[in-house]
Amino acid sequence: MTTFADLGLSPNLLKSLERLGFDTPTPIQKQAIPQVLAGHDLMGLAQTGTGKTAAFGLPLLNRILDIGHPPQPRTVRALIMAPTRELVAQIADHLTQFTKGTPVKVLKVIGGASLHKQAEALARGADVLVATPGRLIDLLERRALTLDATGYLVLDEADQMLDMGFIHLLRQIARYLPHKRQTLMFSATMPKLIDEIADAYLRNPVKVAANPPGKTADRIEQAVHFTNQGDKAKLLEDYLLKHPGEAALVFNRTKHGAEKLMKLLVSWGFSAGSIHGNKSQNHRERTLAAFRAGELDVLVATDVAARGIDIPLVRHVYNYDLPNVPDNYVHRIGRTARAGASGKAVAFCAPAEMDELKAIEKVTGQPLPVIGGAPYEGATARPSHAPRRPGQDKPQGPRKSRPQSARSQGDKPHGAKPQGAKPGQRSDGKPAGQRSSRPAQPKVAASGNRPPRRQPR
Repeated sequence: MTTFADLGLSPNLLKSLERLGFDTPTPIQKQAIPQVLAGHDLMGLAQTGTGKTAAFGLPLLNRILDIGHPPQPRTVRALIMAPTRELVAQIADHLTQFTKGTPVKVLKVIGGASLHKQAEALARGADVLVATPGRLIDLLERRALTLDATGYLVLDEADQMLDMGFIHLLRQIARYLPHKRQTLMFSATMPKLIDEIADAYLRNPVKVAANPPGKTADRIEQAVHFTNQGDKAKLLEDYLLKHPGEAALVFNRTKHGAEKLMKLLVSWGFSAGSIHGNKSQNHRERTLAAFRAGELDVLVATDVAARGIDIPLVRHVYNYDLPNVPDNYVHRIGRTARAGASGKAVAFCAPAEMDELKAIEKVTGQPLPVIGGAPYEGATARPSHAPRRPGQDKPQGPRKSRPQSARSQGDKPHGAKPQGAKPGQRSDGKPAGQRSSRPAQPKVAASGNRPPRRQPR
């Protein structure tokens, strides 16, 4: 049996791993750590929940500990980039735990936080900087830091960065980095543009893989429930009442839809919160902390959270809306069955989402067991050019993006807001005065007093 000591890590890191209860390395850690310690560039293919942070973080920290002196002002020895604020925070927290009791300094910079305070912290330099691409560009343009002394670069969740339109920012950041460096790139899927990023950043990389693309965790019990779009809220209520007190994560496709659903659940007596791109960073952090502490039983989220939540207590994942990008399904349900636990994932499929379901089953390589309703014969997905419902946000699929738009969104993964409607026309493309055919949802109580929580039937 391979141990962390067998991989060549320093005694200081081995003590931290023992204190944290890490005893046996995961497959991706067994493959990646020796290659990184040997100085090779690396391309890693691994799904969420496989231990990627330790796979790249431990060997980098090991090499930094060998330097023996603090970094120079405004310099960064190792740069780790991730697509979302939640994932940046998760990586930084893990690295801080690994380096407890050592002089290694770990900083994080994300959109939605004080740019001035982040610049002040970087003035003293950092051994490891974890950053979202947009905020990193902001700081580089302010000359709050320099990457001239950066010898290590990690691109985590590179495929998600492409989905979120950060490709132009990545090219821009590459110009600030020294040519002589060690680069590691991890991705859960392998779209064609990943090869372009690999060619630009990596030199003769070693390739390692822990799971084939699209493979989901064996401990996740998956299923699909067919239902009309207007019946999804009540269906979700039924599932939540079957498992009172068990942490549930609900994924909605849009920011507006996630917020509306959260308020509806609260009005029905559930302890619920939401995180999405329209929430401030402080609010997102507080909500995640409350969910992690068990103060909230239900968290409604968009795909901004699909790769940034590492909470072992999550037992249920509900795909209230099926994702536009089928690979995101794998990352969504990967929020359960963590740390050796088991979990359940149920997809709610409306008639207009049959094409999304077929795409998901193609990616995962298996049909989802049906636990409710029946497949819709001849149903097809709404064409991308069809008018959206009033207030519906733009889908979160792959899109082209400009550097300025990515920065202005504060590292939000959502695309630009829809353009205004033409005169005499509503935002959903219908003539003014025409009523929507969307089934009405129960109104959220206007009072601030939350009704008593419902008991299981």
